[in-house]
Amino acid sequence: MKAIVAVCDDWGIGANGDMVVSNRADMRHFVSCTKGHTVIMGRKTLESFPGARPLKDRRNIVLTRDPLFLCRGAEVVHTIEEVLAALEPSELAWVVGGGKVYEQLLPYCCEAEVTRNHCLRNSDTYFPNLDEDPAWVVVSRSETQQVAEGEGDAGVSFEFATYRRRDERAGE
Repeated sequence: MKAIVAVCDDWGIGANGDMVVSNRADMRHFVSCTKGHTVIMGRKTLESFPGARPLKDRRNIVLTRDPLFLCRGAEVVHTIEEVLAALEPSELAWVVGGGKVYEQLLPYCCEAEVTRNHCLRNSDTYFPNLDEDPAWVVVSRSETQQVAEGEGDAGVSFEFATYRRRDERAGE
C-alpha cells in the first residue's frame, strides 16, 4: 500500500471536510498516480468528491463504521482487517484519506507520495509529520513549482516528495 496526500507546512490536510489548498497540478498528479489502481478512503472523503461518487477508472474501497452505508461503484468495508482481506497480494492500493483512514492504514504503507504545499492554512485534520518520524525517509523530491494563475491558490509554491518506509533490515 501507498499513501497519497497534500499537506501544508504544518502537515495540515483539511478543514471542515475539505482540502485546504486548491492546486490543479496536485490533482493531476493524484490522477496520474492512482488511475488504474485501487483507492482506499473513508466515507467522508468519498462524500467530498463531485457528486459523492467513486473515482472513475479505479477500484474504490470505502472504510466506514456505518453498517448501513452502501455506495454503487464502491466496495464498502468496516474494519482494517476487511480492507487487508479485500486486497490481492500484488495489488497496488493507494490510501487517499481522510485523516482517520491515514492514521489507521499508514502503518501498512511502504511509501507516501506527498504534495508539500508551502503555506499554512487553518486545518482541523493533519497527516503525521513524516520528516519527524525516523521510520520514513525522503527518496525523491521534485523541483519547487508554483500554483499557476487560474489553477486554485495561485502563487503557492509546492513540490512533490516521495517518502519510503525505512527497511530496518537494510540498516537505512
